[in-house]
Amino acid sequence: MTETTVTTLPNGLTAGTWTIDASHSEAAFTVRHAGIAKVRGTVAITDGTITVGDDLAVSAVAATLDPATIDTRDANRDGHLKSADFFEVETYPTWTFTSTSVRAAGDDYVVTGDLTLHGVTKSVELKTEFNGTATDPFGNPRAGFSAATEISRKDFGLTWNAALETGGVLVSDTVKIALEISAIRQA
Repeated sequence: MTETTVTTLPNGLTAGTWTIDASHSEAAFTVRHAGIAKVRGTVAITDGTITVGDDLAVSAVAATLDPATIDTRDANRDGHLKSADFFEVETYPTWTFTSTSVRAAGDDYVVTGDLTLHGVTKSVELKTEFNGTATDPFGNPRAGFSAATEISRKDFGLTWNAALETGGVLVSDTVKIALEISAIRQA
C-alpha cells in the first residue's frame, strides 16, 4: 500500500460519532501451536466508538475488550489463557485500544494507536479497510470496517511457553489479530 496525504473521508462515511455494535462485531486472534497448527479464538468487544472528523486527521477510534470472554472452542485452553500463565483476567479485566492517528494508505487506511493488554501498553498499526455504509432495516446508518495487525506476546509480558521434544516451543510469539467492525451512526 502506498501512503498518500489524502485526508478526505471515503464515499458514504459521514463525520460524527459511530458506536461499535458489539453484537455485529468481532475481535479474533490466531496463534501458531506446536509450530504446526493454528489455534483461533475470539474476544468480545464490549464498547467502542469511532469519531469521524471532517477529514481523517481529526478522526479517532476507542474500544474496550473483555478477556474473560476468550473463546477458542476448548474450555480447558480458555481457562489456561485466563489464568496467571497468560492474561490474568482477574488482575487485568479489560483490554483497550485508543487511536493516536488515522491516515490513508492507498485505497485503505492505517489506524495507529495504543493497545493495552495484560497491563502493558504498546503502539500498534491496524491496517484497515472501509467496507462501505448501509442503512439497516431499522433505519440506522451503519459503516463496516475490517482491520488486522500482528503483535508479539513477549512485548505484552506474555512469556509462558513449553519446549517441544522436537525443538521449538508450544505457543508462537506472533499473534495475528483480525477485527470485523459494524458501527452505527449516532444522531
